[in-house]
Amino acid sequence: MTTRQHDASVYEEIQTSERFRELRSRFRRWVFPMTVAFLAWYVLYVIMSGFARGFMGTKLFGNINVALVFGILQFVSTFLIAWGYSRHAARKLDPLADELRHEVEEKTAA
Repeated sequence: MTTRQHDASVYEEIQTSERFRELRSRFRRWVFPMTVAFLAWYVLYVIMSGFARGFMGTKLFGNINVALVFGILQFVSTFLIAWGYSRHAARKLDPLADELRHEVEEKTAA
């Protein structure tokens, strides 16, 4: 397979298009709030583990305490965010990205 050189103006044209700006906007509207929410949740966990030892050490049942539940919920929230992003991308990002990709392919084919 060989690499073809493409005119940069095709990519610059796509980058300045309204549809590309919409794609970036949709991405940012989901990613930035989720990143802030997850980081806040993680920092809360770390701070509580360091400064609220009594609360975090509270036994809920058996040898299961609040800290362990919070730790497990970190993993759960990570998987939920990944699942949510996958759904968001499939519904909101991928169709628009496919349109843009096809447009670039049409302009660079030759």
